[in-house]
Amino acid sequence: MSDRGSDLSALPKEVRDQLAELDLELSEGDITQKGYEKKRTKLLAPFIIQPPVAPPHNDVQPPVAPSSSSHAPPPASSSRYRERRSRRTHRTGGTRDDRYRSDIHSEAVQAALAKHKEEKMALPMPTKRRSTCVQSPIETRTPPDSSSGSEDESSTRRQSSGLAPPVVNPSLQSPDSWISRTAQGSSTSSSASSTLSHGEAKPHPQAQPQPQYKPQYQPLYQPQLQPQHPPHEQSRTAAVTDMLAHSRIAPAQNMHPPPDVTAVAPPSRGPRVDLPSNATVRGMSKGQARSSMMETADGRSNMQRVPVSSRVSTKIQQLLNTLKRPKRPPLSDFFTDDSEEIVQVPQPDPNTPRPEGRQIIPVKGEPLGVVSNWPPALQAALARWGATQGKSPALTALDITGKPMYTLTYGKLWSRSVKLAYTLLNKLGNKNEQILKPGDRVALVYPNSDPGMFWVAFYGCLLAEVIPVPIEVPLSRKDAGISQVGFLLGSCGVGLALTSEICLKGLPKTPTGEILQFKGWPRLKWVITDSKYLTKPSKDWQPHIPTANTDPSYIEYKASKDGTVVGVAVSKVAMLTHCQALTQACNYCEGETLVNVLDFKKDMGLWHGVLTAVMNRIHTISVPYAVMKACPLSWVQRVHIHKARAALVKCRDLHWAMMAHRDQRDISLASLRMLIVADGANPWSVSSCDAFLNVFQSHGLKPEVICPCATSPEAMTVALRRAGVPGAPLPARAILSMGGLSHGVIRVNTEDKNSALTVQDVGHVMPGALMCIVKPDGPPQLCKTDEIGEIIINSRAGGTMYYGLPGRTKNTFEVIPVNANGVPIGEIPFVRSGLLGFVGPGSLIFVVGKIEGLLMVSGRRHNADDLVATALAVEPVKTVYRGRIAVFSITVFYDERVAIVAEQRPDASEEDSFQWMSRVLQAIDSIHQVGLYCLALVPANTLPKTPLGGIHTSDTKQYFLEGNLHPCNILMCPHTCVTNLPKPRQKQPVGVGPASVMVGNLVAGKRIAQAAGRDLGMIEDQDLVRKLCMWPTVMHQYLTEALQWRAQTDPDHVLYVLLNAKGVTVGTATCVQLHKRAEKIAAALMEKGSINTGENVVLLYPPGIDLIAAFYGCLYAGCVPVNVRPPHLQNLAATLPTVRMIIDVSKAACILTTQNLMRILRSKEAAASVNIKTWPTIIDTDDLPRRRPPHVYKPPTAEMIAYLDFSVSTTGMLTGVKISHAAVSALCRSVKLQCELYSSRQIAICLDPYCGLGFVLWCLASVYSGHQSILIPPFELESCLSLWLSTLSQYRIRDTFCSYSVMELCTKGLGTQTELLKARGVNLSCVRSCVVIAEERPRLALTQSFSKLFKDIGLSSRAVSTAFGSRVNLAVCLQGTSGPDPCTVYVDMKSLRHDRVRLVERGAPQSLPLMESGKILPGVRVIIVNPETRGPLGDSHLGEIWVNSPHNASGYYTIYGEEGLQADHFNTKLSFGDPHTLWARTGYLGFVKRTELLDASGDRHDAMFVVGALDETLELRGLRYHPTDIETSVSRAHRSIAESAVFTWTNLLVVVSELCGSEQDALDLVPLITNVVLEEHHLIVGVVVIVDPGVIPINSRGEKQRMHLRDSFLADQLDPIYVAYNM
Repeated sequence: MSDRGSDLSALPKEVRDQLAELDLELSEGDITQKGYEKKRTKLLAPFIIQPPVAPPHNDVQPPVAPSSSSHAPPPASSSRYRERRSRRTHRTGGTRDDRYRSDIHSEAVQAALAKHKEEKMALPMPTKRRSTCVQSPIETRTPPDSSSGSEDESSTRRQSSGLAPPVVNPSLQSPDSWISRTAQGSSTSSSASSTLSHGEAKPHPQAQPQPQYKPQYQPLYQPQLQPQHPPHEQSRTAAVTDMLAHSRIAPAQNMHPPPDVTAVAPPSRGPRVDLPSNATVRGMSKGQARSSMMETADGRSNMQRVPVSSRVSTKIQQLLNTLKRPKRPPLSDFFTDDSEEIVQVPQPDPNTPRPEGRQIIPVKGEPLGVVSNWPPALQAALARWGATQGKSPALTALDITGKPMYTLTYGKLWSRSVKLAYTLLNKLGNKNEQILKPGDRVALVYPNSDPGMFWVAFYGCLLAEVIPVPIEVPLSRKDAGISQVGFLLGSCGVGLALTSEICLKGLPKTPTGEILQFKGWPRLKWVITDSKYLTKPSKDWQPHIPTANTDPSYIEYKASKDGTVVGVAVSKVAMLTHCQALTQACNYCEGETLVNVLDFKKDMGLWHGVLTAVMNRIHTISVPYAVMKACPLSWVQRVHIHKARAALVKCRDLHWAMMAHRDQRDISLASLRMLIVADGANPWSVSSCDAFLNVFQSHGLKPEVICPCATSPEAMTVALRRAGVPGAPLPARAILSMGGLSHGVIRVNTEDKNSALTVQDVGHVMPGALMCIVKPDGPPQLCKTDEIGEIIINSRAGGTMYYGLPGRTKNTFEVIPVNANGVPIGEIPFVRSGLLGFVGPGSLIFVVGKIEGLLMVSGRRHNADDLVATALAVEPVKTVYRGRIAVFSITVFYDERVAIVAEQRPDASEEDSFQWMSRVLQAIDSIHQVGLYCLALVPANTLPKTPLGGIHTSDTKQYFLEGNLHPCNILMCPHTCVTNLPKPRQKQPVGVGPASVMVGNLVAGKRIAQAAGRDLGMIEDQDLVRKLCMWPTVMHQYLTEALQWRAQTDPDHVLYVLLNAKGVTVGTATCVQLHKRAEKIAAALMEKGSINTGENVVLLYPPGIDLIAAFYGCLYAGCVPVNVRPPHLQNLAATLPTVRMIIDVSKAACILTTQNLMRILRSKEAAASVNIKTWPTIIDTDDLPRRRPPHVYKPPTAEMIAYLDFSVSTTGMLTGVKISHAAVSALCRSVKLQCELYSSRQIAICLDPYCGLGFVLWCLASVYSGHQSILIPPFELESCLSLWLSTLSQYRIRDTFCSYSVMELCTKGLGTQTELLKARGVNLSCVRSCVVIAEERPRLALTQSFSKLFKDIGLSSRAVSTAFGSRVNLAVCLQGTSGPDPCTVYVDMKSLRHDRVRLVERGAPQSLPLMESGKILPGVRVIIVNPETRGPLGDSHLGEIWVNSPHNASGYYTIYGEEGLQADHFNTKLSFGDPHTLWARTGYLGFVKRTELLDASGDRHDAMFVVGALDETLELRGLRYHPTDIETSVSRAHRSIAESAVFTWTNLLVVVSELCGSEQDALDLVPLITNVVLEEHHLIVGVVVIVDPGVIPINSRGEKQRMHLRDSFLADQLDPIYVAYNM
C-alpha cells in the first residue's frame, strides 16, 4: 500500500496499538485480508497526506519508476471493493454473477490484464451495419476512417482507471505448503511496479499533462528494444510500408487513369454485370506483366488501388498486427502432413509436471453406527410418526411473498399418502383391471412452489410400491432439453403421470383441450392427486411395508454433459442407508427444524429435505425458487423465525442473502448448528462462504457451522464437512497452481499468484463408505497422492444403475479400480461420482471440478467453472446480464475448442461489449494458458434455461452448432488456439528435369497425358455437297462467302428465330434477309462512318438478330467487329465504364447500335459516369436506307483477323483475343461435326451472345452449318422462368445450349413446380443433349440437381453435359451427340492441394467429385504439362492444359505489341518430348485419364477433367486451393447462406457470404463458416463478411467475379451486414 513505507513511529500511540492488534488478528486468522486492509486504511486515513489527484479525463499517467515503490498505486483493492459493493446494491435482486465471485480472483484477473496493458491489444472491432446494431447507440460505432495513428481515448481511459495494478501484500504467507491455515486463503496479486510501455514517450520531469499518441495498431508482444520512432509516425509508416510491400505498382508510363469500375454491385442480382476489377486490361502496357489478380499468397497483386486509409484495410492491418503475436503453446513441432493422415499428435513437452507421489490408498469413512430405533424401511418411519406423532409438523410451504401458506403434519402426510397408494393400486382402471402394479414407474410432475403435493405423491408411490420418477413441469414444446426428458420417460417405461389439479390446468394444451404431446415423450395418462379425487381405503386395507431390499425405490433424473437425460435408480436399501449415513454425519435429532432452499425433487433437496427429514421427524420449511427471486432474504428470515437448527442452501442463496441483508437489522442465525452448502464442490464456493460469514457473523452466525459437501446423482453424498466444535481451528485451504491442475497434478502455486485456485475441503467421506481416486479417462487406474482424478465410492448408500440402460450402467456403477500394472485391487465394485478431486491431509476431500465441466484442450484439462469465474472477474457489470455465462467445448479439426457464450445487458454499448470480450481473451490466456476459440454475446434472456433458471449448456452448445444462437456480438480467435494445422508445404526446388519425368513415366508404363479429338477431314465430293445443301469447304474459307452462297442457293431457309418472354416469335431471319441487312449495314459503315478496311467497329446490341446482321455487315465492309454487352439501364454507373473501356482499348473507329442505346450513350445519366463527348461515331442501324455496298470485302488471306472477342475473366482481367477467319471456319466445322448439325436441324440457344462459344453458337454456327437456331435471350427468363423449358418441349428440340446461370435459375425457380409444368404439357423427353457452355470446372452439383428435378417431365439423365473453353481456344471440349457419356471420378482433396491427383472411391473422406468436361472437339489436341518445367506429364497427373488446334486464337489484342506474352500463351513449345508443335496455354489446371469406355472409332476413350483456373487458385500455407471448393463447403455450413465467394488479402483468407435469412442469423454464420473451412480445408479464415443477397458480382456466364468483389470490399463499398475479423 502507499503508506507501507511511511514511518509508523510518528503516529499516536493508540493508533499504533490498534494497528498491532489488527496485525495479530490477521496472523491468527481472526480477520480476513480484506477486513484487515479496510480497517487499517480507515485507521490511517487521517494521517496520510493525499497527493493531488490528476483530473480523471486525462490519459497521462504519472511517471512510474520501474523499481521504486514510492509511487505505488493507491490502495485499489478496498476502494474497488467498495465501489463494486455500492454498484451491486443498485442492481436487481436476481443478479447471479456473484456465484463465482472471488475478490482474490478478481484482483488476479485485473493484475493479469494490467500486464497486457503494456502491450495494448488493439483488436479490430467487427463492423456492423447500423440496422443490425439494435443495442448500441450511434456514437459507439467505429468511425468511418479511424486512421492508424489515432487512439480511441475512451478505451484507454477505461483501462487506466479500471486497471490500477493491484496491491502487493508483503504479509502474504509463503506458499511452500499448498495448505494455508488462514481463514481466508488469500493470494493477492502481482507486482505493483509498472514498466513504461514502448511507444510512449517518457514524461518530462515537470508534471504538466502532455498529450500522448499511442499507436493503436501496434503488434502485440513487440520486443522491448526497438528504435523509438514517434509512435504515431511509426504505425503510419508501418501501415504504408506494409501496403507497399504487398503491392507491385506498375510503371506509370503510358497509363491513363482507368475508369473506376468498383462501384457497388446492384442489390438485386438481376443484371449480370461484367466488371473488370479496377480496370485491369490484359496486355495494357509494356511494363506490366500479366500477373494473376488472385495470387496473393504473398500478398502481391498487380493493382491494389486501395487507399491506405480505407477503414477495411486499416482493420486488416490491425488484424495482421494482432496475428504477429506468438501462439500460446510453443510450437516446437508442427504437425506433419502425411498424404494418409492429416494430423499427428505433437511431442509431449518435457517440462510438463508429472505426478510423483505414491499410489493412493482407499479412504475409509467412519463405520455406520447401528441405532436401535432406526426403522427397517423409510415407509415404516412415516407410519410410525403418522401414528404416534400425528400433530407434529412435517412440512411448511411458503407462498410467493415468503409467508407460510400451509403446514402439513405427519398425521396428514401419512393418511393422504395411504389414500393415494390405495387409489393408485385399486381405483385407476375398471373393477377387474389393475393399471398399476408394484414395480411400475410413474412420473411425478409438480411445480417447485407446491412441496406438499409432491411429498404426498412421493410417499404414496413408496407405499404402493410403484417407482416415482420426479421430473420438471413442462412449460412449452420449446423447453430446453424437453425431448431428452422424453428419452428418460421412455427408457424408464413410464406410462402414467401424477400431478396436481392446478399444475394440470397450467400445462400447455391442444386447441381441443388435450394435453400437448411433447416432442419425444411417450403417451402418458395424467392422474390428479388432490385429496378430493382420492378414495379412502377400507378399514382392513393396509399398505404393504416390506423390509428395505435391493429393488428400486425411486428414480432421480440426471442430465449428462451431452444433454441426454438418464434416470439413476436408487434401491430401497440404498435410500434407507443413505438417510442413516446423513443422519449420523449431520447429527440430526428428532423434532429439529430444517430450512430447505433446494429443489425437493432431486439431489440434496430430496435426500435431506424429504427423506432424511421424515426418518428423523424433522420439520422442513421449504423455500421455493420463486420466493427467493422475490425476496432473497426469505430463507434467513425463516431460520430466524423458526430458530432452525439446519439450513440447506447453494452459494447462490448465500449471495442473494448478502445483497439484501441491509434491509434486515434484527435477524439472528445463532440457532444454526449446520449450514449445508450443497454446491461446496464447486471450487468457487469458498469465496461465497467467506463473504457470507463476513456479513452474518455479526448476526450470530458461527464460522464452524458452514458445511460444504460434495454430491453426485450416481454416488449420492460423496463427502460432507461435519459441523465443528466452537473454538476449534477452521479447516484448511488448498492454494493450487492452475497450470498444475491443467496437467492433472497438485502443485503448490509458487510462480504466478494470478493463476492460483483456492479450494476449500468438503469434509470427510460418508459413514460406511470407501473412497478411491482413479484416472478419469481410460481404465480406472488408481491415482498417485499428488494427482487429480475422479472420485469413486463404494457404499450401500449410492445409486444402483441407469434405469433401462445396462451398457452405460456397467461403465459407471460397476467400476473395479486397478493398480499401475493394470491388476484389479479387489472384487468390490465402485461407483463413479463424476467429481474430480484429491485427498488432502487428514483424509479431507477436496473437489476441483466435475467431469461434466471438463474441457480437454490439446491434452490439458480445464474446468468450465474456472473459466466462468475468470470471465466474470473481468468487469462484467457493464456487459454481462446477470452473470449468465455458458462455457463448453466443441470439436473442430481434431481437438476441442473452448467457446464462451454470455448474455449481454440490454443497455451495454457495442464498444463496452467488445472491450469486455477482448479482455476476457487476455485474462483467460494469462490465467489458464488456454486460447479461446469463440466468444459470443447474445441478447439478454435468450439462452436456454434449466428449470431453476441456470443456463442449459448442452442446448446452448446445440444452438451454437446449428447456427440458432443469434448472437449480437461475436469474436472468433482461431489463429491463437488452432495450433495443430498441418505443416505448411515447402515447395522443393525441381531437381528432376522434364526429360527424367518422361523417362520415369515410360519406365513405369504410364502413357503421356494427352488426348485428341477425331480428325477434321475435308469433303471433296461435289455431288454430296449439292445433295446435303452444304457449301464446299474447299471453295469458301470465309463466313461471308457462306452467307452469300446460302442467300443464293436456299434464300427462304429460316436460319434464326427470336422469342420473347411469352414464347412468341418476335423476329426471324432467312438466309436472304440476313444477307440484305448485312449489305445495308456495310453500306452505312462505308458512307456514314467512312471506315477503312481493317478498322475495329464496336457492336452494342441486346441479344437478337440485329446483332447477327451487324456482325456480317462489318465483315462485308472489311471491318473487324468487336462485340460488347450493352450497359444495363438500371445500373449505368457500374456497367457503362466497362463499355467505355473496351471501346478505348480496342481503338474502335465507330459504334453500331440501336436508337434506344444511342440515346442512352448520349444521356445525362451516362455523362455522370463517363465522358460522353469523346464517343467515336455512333451509327444507329434501326432505319437504314436500302443501299448496297459497292463490293463485299474478301480478305486476302484466311489468317486475317475476323473479329475480336473481349471478355472479363473471373479474376477481373479484361482480355481481348484475336480470332482469324481460318479459326472461325475451323471452329464452326468442328462444332458441326461434334453436334451433327445440318440444315434440317433445329437447336435452341439460351445464352448471352457476347463472347466465347456462346457468341459462336449465336452468330456463326447457323450460317456455317445451315441449321435453324431458336434464340432465347436469357434476360427474358426473369419475367418467365419456364420460357426455355417450354420452348424445348413446344419445338421438340433435340439439342440445346445454355449457361450455368440459366440452369441455376430454372433449378431454384422451377424445381418445386415440376407437377405444374407437367400439367401444362411440358415434356423434355425429346432433348438428346443439353450442353452448358462455360470456361470453368463443371458444376456437378448443379447439373445433377437439374437432371434429377426435371426427370419427372421426361429429361433423360444422360442429356446434361458441359463444354469447356478458354481465352486461347474458345472451345476445347463439347459433349456432342456420339461417343460415351461423360464420366465422373473422385479425387482426394488433400492431394489436390499438393498439385497431385489421387483417385479414390466415391464416399471416401475428403473426396471431391469431378465430371469430365465433354468430349474433345475434332481437330483439337490437348496435353497436360507441368507449368513450371514445361515438360509433359503422365496419365492422371495434375498440370496445366495446353491445346493445339486450327481454331486457337491468334493472340491477345493489345495496344502495344507484347510479343513475349503472345509467344508464352499462344505459341509455346514443350521443353522436352515434341519440341516442334506450337501449343497455346489455357491457364487451367486439369488432368487426362484413360477410361475403360470406347469412343466412336473403337479406341479407349481419354477423358479430360478441368480442376480450375491457375489465375484463381489461392496459395495459402504453401498449398494450392481452388476457391470453388472452399465456397462449396461454406454454402453447406448453414441454410441461410445463399452464395459465397473467397479471396485472399495479405495472406488472410476472406470469406464473403450472402445471407438469405433474417439479419439476426448474420452472426450465427461466423463460427460455422470458420468451423467448416478449418475442418474440410485445414485453413483459418481471417475475415468473414456477411452481405445481402446479390452483392457478389456474377458475370454473364454465371461465374463469380471474385477480384471485383475483393476491390469493393477493400474500398469499403460493400455495405456489409457484418464483418468479423478472426483473431
